[in-house]
Amino acid sequence: MAVRYEQGDYVSERRNPLVRSPKGGRLLSALQLPWFATLPPRGFGVITVTGRRSGKARRKCVRAIRAGDKAYLVAIGGPKAAWRKNVAANPRVSLRLRGGWSPGVVRAPQDGAEAGEAMAAFCRTVNPFDYVECCVHRRGRPTRAKIVELHRAWFDGGTPLIVDLQGEVP
Repeated sequence: MAVRYEQGDYVSERRNPLVRSPKGGRLLSALQLPWFATLPPRGFGVITVTGRRSGKARRKCVRAIRAGDKAYLVAIGGPKAAWRKNVAANPRVSLRLRGGWSPGVVRAPQDGAEAGEAMAAFCRTVNPFDYVECCVHRRGRPTRAKIVELHRAWFDGGTPLIVDLQGEVP
């Protein structure tokens, strides 16, 4: 039996329990975290935020596309995502990308042009690991078009964010 999971405009008929609910998304992130913290695949990273109530460091696997001194992310759960709420309370984060950790400050795109840049970087960039990601979220053989459509659905249904990187990541 297929499960219908709606999040903004993103609708999935997948049967995969790792992505059909917010709880499943947390499980998938927890499974990936040890690997991504060591060596994240290109196009992905680990964001470390400070808990808004606990003050403890919280880590989350995210799709992170780096372009110069910025990294583009999307909180797929929108403003309801726990890590997004933590970022709203304290925008100072640490982002682990391929090559090392970098401190940064998270913010929303400031205007339409910057939102367009974020959309282009996040949706049109396709890396090798995206094909694996597509297998988890979409039926059938992963293609570039399916990957771009998946990322566009996340971007449109989520909250786009920009991390202004302040340190060196090679």
